[in-house]
Amino acid sequence: MGKRAFKYDKILTKKFGQKIVFLRKNANLTQDELAFKVNISPSYLSAIERGVTDTTISTAKRLAKALNINIKELFE
Repeated sequence: MGKRAFKYDKILTKKFGQKIVFLRKNANLTQDELAFKVNISPSYLSAIERGVTDTTISTAKRLAKALNINIKELFE
């Protein structure tokens, strides 16, 4: 189960990143602008969007607020 769960985590991370990119572009924000609003580095936001890193719940909450959406929309 370990390897299967890890593969599933990678898929979730990738899909989450794609959702952030979609929402950021719909909000007409650059990576730099969104990163500034969320108080994270542009390189960290880039890693989230590319699906190469997980993020914390608190960062997800700040992303949702900066994108003017409810946090649950990030996971739909």
